[in-house]
Amino acid sequence: MQPRPSPTPSQDAGDTSTPLLEETIGACFERTVARWPEREALVEVASGRRWTWAELDRTVDEVARGLLARGIQAGDRVGIWAPNCAEWTILQVATAKIGAILVNINPAYRTHELAYAVNQSGLRLLVAMSGFKTSDYRAMVDDIAGDCPTLEQTLYLDTDDWAGLVGSGRDLTAGAVAERMATLSPGDPINIQYTSGTTGFPKGATLSHRNILNNGYFTTETINFTEADRLCIPVPFYHCFGMVMGNLGCITHGATMVIPAPAFDPALTLQAVQDERCTGVYGVPTMFIAMLGLADFAAYDLSSLRTGIMAGSPCPVEVMKRCISDMHLDEVSIAYGMTETSPVSCQTLADDDLEHRTATIGRVHPHLEIKIADPVTGETVPRGTPGEFCTRGYSVMLGYWREEEKTREAIDDDGWMHTGDLAVMHDDGYCEIVGRIKDMVIRGGENIYPREIEEFLYTHPDVEDVQVVGVPDQKYGEELCAWIRMRPGATPLDADGVREFATGKLAHYKIPRYVLVVDGFPMTVTGKIRKVEMRERSVAELGL
Repeated sequence: MQPRPSPTPSQDAGDTSTPLLEETIGACFERTVARWPEREALVEVASGRRWTWAELDRTVDEVARGLLARGIQAGDRVGIWAPNCAEWTILQVATAKIGAILVNINPAYRTHELAYAVNQSGLRLLVAMSGFKTSDYRAMVDDIAGDCPTLEQTLYLDTDDWAGLVGSGRDLTAGAVAERMATLSPGDPINIQYTSGTTGFPKGATLSHRNILNNGYFTTETINFTEADRLCIPVPFYHCFGMVMGNLGCITHGATMVIPAPAFDPALTLQAVQDERCTGVYGVPTMFIAMLGLADFAAYDLSSLRTGIMAGSPCPVEVMKRCISDMHLDEVSIAYGMTETSPVSCQTLADDDLEHRTATIGRVHPHLEIKIADPVTGETVPRGTPGEFCTRGYSVMLGYWREEEKTREAIDDDGWMHTGDLAVMHDDGYCEIVGRIKDMVIRGGENIYPREIEEFLYTHPDVEDVQVVGVPDQKYGEELCAWIRMRPGATPLDADGVREFATGKLAHYKIPRYVLVVDGFPMTVTGKIRKVEMRERSVAELGL
């Protein structure tokens, strides 16, 4: 789907026929409990624990009363530092019921980053695992505690602390939680998520009940979720993909949340889909690539699957085709967004044709507006012309926590959130991400979007995965460097091999000058490629 300029402006608004949910997360959760009390709500595969909606509600209220007994007020910040587990989900709902702001802390953080998040958010209570894999969370908390004056309590999930939290609320009346809930409003801040900035400290995107409850609802409404669905959630809860599109998407529809493992494991994910008869599965492209790449992939029974969402980074066409053909994901959807927009702004539909579901990010979400603007002038560009993707509506964050200046840089006076992503809107309103403003490569005056080169190289039969970055060049300013992960057993490609494959198919200036064959890419814990680090390593390895 090559973009072609059209006189129609690159601007669109979503459907408003289904009303927004004007309620708090706690109120929505209780509506679901009342409607489907005996249906299964949550499954933690690793421990074998299961909750119906009624059982989950009782557990959530026990934790909520415990938080009240510990003196947690509406607006207080409560942190969660743990891999995916049932307690994560329980705490998410419990804090929402009492109006505490849940602060998601990246499981990959170390002491410097942890101390920043604790102090910048003004955390009063931290709930954490003692450790996970190579991370000794308890030791790190001990290391920073003296430098974090607001941090009054730390509770460890894998000790008696959790039972102690529940026990501390037993003397409160059953109505204590309801009394607090009655004081809350949908527009109240309820969640802080630290975005992984490429420079400087991360910023705390502050999100309301209204922001994330509705985004979870419309994301799963778009893939036709009902109470009969069972969603396998291997993506991290600390990120919007897991806690909003996953947990809140299920809560708003009465669907079952299935936690396959504390952290992503391709075999455990497929095992959970098979054993729990999941109808949906989420993942970033690298997760689907890992699942499809398992030697025994064909041994898993995935016939229960019908849908899912691929998001977090651009979705390779060839990978999407295999998800549809080999994983039974006939209704799989691509979603696009960012933490600051709760997160989803665009999504493909279950009945979109293959081309739209592989070559675009879909159309604007309900109750939102989008436009493609010239990054320099701010003017809306004609359809078919690349520009910056901007969005506004209910999903735009309240702001960056205690960062008014950075908030004004991201959200303009008219309420448009500037994403920094380069996109094209086609005549039919479907959008295509062509890169990041920061990732765009300018070679000898030619603007090159790495996404186009990556999609082309995916068609090489020996290429398993590929990322393209710009590296400095004395003559042209920048040149292209392709990082390629080969399929098992394939002969490694070099620059000459790539040039031979691309000649006559790509313009000469789009053919990568450099090729590095690698085992993997530097990425964040959510699976987003760190192209800044790739550029730095390319320069060092190539001696540029």
